[in-house]
Amino acid sequence: MANNIQLDNAAPEVKTPTVSLRVHPLRTALYDELHNRPSPIIEGACQVTHLTVMFEDNPQAITAHVIDLCRRYSVPSPAEEATCLYQDFGGFELRWERHTEFANFTFLCPAVTPFSDDALAFIPKDWLDSMPGKIMVATNLVVINEEPDKPTLRHWFEGQRKSGSLVMDQQAQVWTSFKLHSDGFGRMVILNKGLTAYQTGRLVQRLCELETYRLMSLLSLPIARKLVSDLDPIVDAHTALNKNISEIDKSRDERELLQALSHLAAEVERYRSDTNYRFSASIAYYDLVQDRLKQLRETTVDGLQSLREFLERRLTPGIKTCISARDRLEDLSQRIHQTTSLLRTRVDLSIQEQNQRVLSTMNRRGKLQLRLQQTVEGLSVVVLGYYILGLLGVALDGIKAYGISINTSLVKACALPVVLLLVYASLHFVKGKIHSSESKKEPDDSDL
Repeated sequence: MANNIQLDNAAPEVKTPTVSLRVHPLRTALYDELHNRPSPIIEGACQVTHLTVMFEDNPQAITAHVIDLCRRYSVPSPAEEATCLYQDFGGFELRWERHTEFANFTFLCPAVTPFSDDALAFIPKDWLDSMPGKIMVATNLVVINEEPDKPTLRHWFEGQRKSGSLVMDQQAQVWTSFKLHSDGFGRMVILNKGLTAYQTGRLVQRLCELETYRLMSLLSLPIARKLVSDLDPIVDAHTALNKNISEIDKSRDERELLQALSHLAAEVERYRSDTNYRFSASIAYYDLVQDRLKQLRETTVDGLQSLREFLERRLTPGIKTCISARDRLEDLSQRIHQTTSLLRTRVDLSIQEQNQRVLSTMNRRGKLQLRLQQTVEGLSVVVLGYYILGLLGVALDGIKAYGISINTSLVKACALPVVLLLVYASLHFVKGKIHSSESKKEPDDSDL
């Protein structure tokens, strides 16, 4: 079944004898989504080979590889945009599912000796060798109907310590070692004690998903371990910068510290962008592991460590390490941000102090200019009065030359205070007019 979602402008209609309703174009796709990736139907004993392939640069190459296998066996091929295929190839059944960053290949083959060397002999070797991507999970799982004895189990698991439990309300028993064996595959054994074909298929599917998700959840563990060591120099540098902030006494020092903090912040953001998706994906995969363990409905068996107990003791610490590394990275980012804010506050205060000093200097200069202006105004009154009296003297000399006897010096002496008073009043009137016109041009606070 292909998972094809088409967004058509012409929405299908729901028609009844009385009404015809227009529906959302995604309605059919959303209905089909609930039925995608169904469980296989497994009747009797069989061997299941499960492969998980990580994508590289081109996820479509996986689909093309599946189409090539279908053409070789002359069976219907999936569409190029398909994300899953469930097809019977005659001697085996292939279940292929493409996810966000990996694809699952599950081969079901009946009547195969458990863990035999020819488990994949029915698949063309050149097709397997040319598989695009990289193998992350490779597991052989056998379903049997008769309980094996201890030597047989020891032989199947090559003497490795086993974990196991009764599952599905004690209707089946599972053994696994969670290790790779001599053939490079992991191994699981399912003893069917009363499951139907559908229930057996669901159990096989859950165990394959459990194996896939537990490994995918640990992909970020090497990243977390490396990140912890890579963050140590940044933490030390940040601690040193915090100590230097209290010793700042020059604006140049503040700029240098801001530049150093910006460099640290850029480094931390680079780590966050490189690891955020991987850490989030690991937590999501771990949640799926917990969900699959819950669905198994385990019952412990004396002498065996259950699957949940093993994974909680071995897998959970690794996930907590990833969460701790992610939290440490986030905490370091927050602390650098707080330090940068503190230093910028100091820089802002320094700038404000400088501005206050500049304003004080400008205020003193303004007062000095006002005094100079007042001095100039006083001198201007004297100068203008002197010139007016000079003109008055010229006029009096002309009148005296005409024959009228006038005491020029006496008239000029009497006119002196009047002239000075008129000049001062005129200058004061003009100055008031200028200030009045300027105050009208300036906006009031209510206008802003």
